[in-house]
Amino acid sequence: MRFRILAGVAVAIAVTCSAMPILLARDGAGPLSPAVLAEIARVEVEIDRIEAETLARLATAPDNQVQQIELLGKLLLFDKHLSVNRNEACAFCHMPETGFTGPISEINRTTGSYPGSVRTRFSERKPQTHTYAPLSPVLHYNEGQGDLVGGNFWDMRATGRRLGNPAAEQAEGPPTNPVEMGLPDIACAVYRASQRPYRNLFEAVWGVQAFAIGWPADVETVCSTPGPASAGDPLPVHLSNLDRGRAAATFDQMAQSIAGYEASHEVTAFTSKYDAVQAGKAAFAPLEQQGYEVFRGKGRCNECHRDGGPGEDPLFTDFTASNIGTPANPELPYYTENVPDDRGYVANKEGNAFVDGGVGAFLASGHPLSQPSAVDARWKPLASQTRGRFQVPTLRNVDKRPSPDFVKAYGHNGYFKSLKEIVHFYNTRDVLPRCVAHDPREGTGCWPAPETTDNMNISKTGHLGLTDQDEDALVAFMQTLTDGYTPAKN
Repeated sequence: MRFRILAGVAVAIAVTCSAMPILLARDGAGPLSPAVLAEIARVEVEIDRIEAETLARLATAPDNQVQQIELLGKLLLFDKHLSVNRNEACAFCHMPETGFTGPISEINRTTGSYPGSVRTRFSERKPQTHTYAPLSPVLHYNEGQGDLVGGNFWDMRATGRRLGNPAAEQAEGPPTNPVEMGLPDIACAVYRASQRPYRNLFEAVWGVQAFAIGWPADVETVCSTPGPASAGDPLPVHLSNLDRGRAAATFDQMAQSIAGYEASHEVTAFTSKYDAVQAGKAAFAPLEQQGYEVFRGKGRCNECHRDGGPGEDPLFTDFTASNIGTPANPELPYYTENVPDDRGYVANKEGNAFVDGGVGAFLASGHPLSQPSAVDARWKPLASQTRGRFQVPTLRNVDKRPSPDFVKAYGHNGYFKSLKEIVHFYNTRDVLPRCVAHDPREGTGCWPAPETTDNMNISKTGHLGLTDQDEDALVAFMQTLTDGYTPAKN
């Protein structure tokens, strides 16, 4: 039977600023399992270990600017001081052992979304992978396709139009997102970075003007206050116009550094078994070969998850957006974030009525929590035809996990809990009956209704006619997309 928490019960995390947060059920039922606490503690320790190991490299920093930017970007990615409570690095939701996506199995198995620096706040979506994200094109309208292509984030809102780099603009979202790193002002991220051991490297790369800013006396207090900033004081770090411009430029450079690390071979490696097969250094097993044939044939997978063409890297996405009819995930804590928290913040004013509008919601009014890129006014008429659609994710590292029993979540809201399940959904969405409440067949013999049917893909998804062996073969093929494969020596 597919695992589900009791319907309607969402989970949140209550925390002091101690090293060992306590997870509590939002209904006050008490602590979750020790296994959850152990996983969070493990991730925190691993982040600290990676950061310390990377900081040690400052003593012998490379003299090549590209490698300097990569080193700086890694230090920024693993720096928990860049969050309001100094407890959450970007890497908390994007760790190497899972392909730079969510590293906590129990959270993936339940809520799907991750807690922010304010641990009672969760977003409405699961973390995407950072691997291969820098290879997404700047968001643009393709007249021939009649569609938007590119950008980062599930809703494409990191367009890349301003910086020429969607991954850099993506990195500018979480620091001031109230349900993620929670800072009230981008200047706080710059101020915190100016206090860190990598300051000299940053200045060597980007210039000594980067932190030549006259910080107000109350900057520590302001930057330790969770956002969002009040409507009456949207930039609570009060800077001169010149210093505000410097802070904005430095914030851009921080983001560009992170994108530089994400584009490095350490993150975006092209070292999967699939790559070895394409290079003639390995061969697919029979089930993997069958899966590749299904992927390119009756499974119709590569119509959206493109495996490359002339002059293309095989990135297993076409960078468009689609609504595959994913059911709502009732375990998202976001549904219960419709009442003020202890700081008076309401993340989700719609409560249980919330429906994620995806790309269309971004184009219509901007993302409700964080919007790193401006909406091109010429795209606003596309809002209705893109509502409910989410960016087609890369399948690279889609099954990367630290152990076979580790649970990864799939779909924009983390509804699916295994590759087999989401493949079965693609195959049978329109074939199996609708589930009733608490239906034990959910995920195998029935499916809940889609979260929204707006612009739902009905031509390529839902009735593929695959056998159970075809589904297993597809899973086997997708497992060949995990980086770190070492071909056998002859």
